[in-house]
Amino acid sequence: MLGATAQTPAAKAPKKKFRMSAAAKAKISAAAKLRWANVKGAKAAAKSKASPAPKKKGGMSAAGRARISAAAKARWAKLKAAGKKSL
Repeated sequence: MLGATAQTPAAKAPKKKFRMSAAAKAKISAAAKLRWANVKGAKAAAKSKASPAPKKKGGMSAAGRARISAAAKARWAKLKAAGKKSL
């Protein structure tokens, strides 16, 4: 504002840096090591365990593929007989 004296904020003391105790660091480190051991242990157990072959997703049976092939061949034969070169 015009004519008003500018107030400068008082110089704040620098914020204290958070310091973790050695015991707290040890607890966190132990917990992280335990988590990693569980992850690695689960993977090692999965690898060593003889798992069945992965289940096949979707796909088509040989009979279904044969039916589609036969239908396509019949369709092309019909068009060829009609003298067409494209659908």
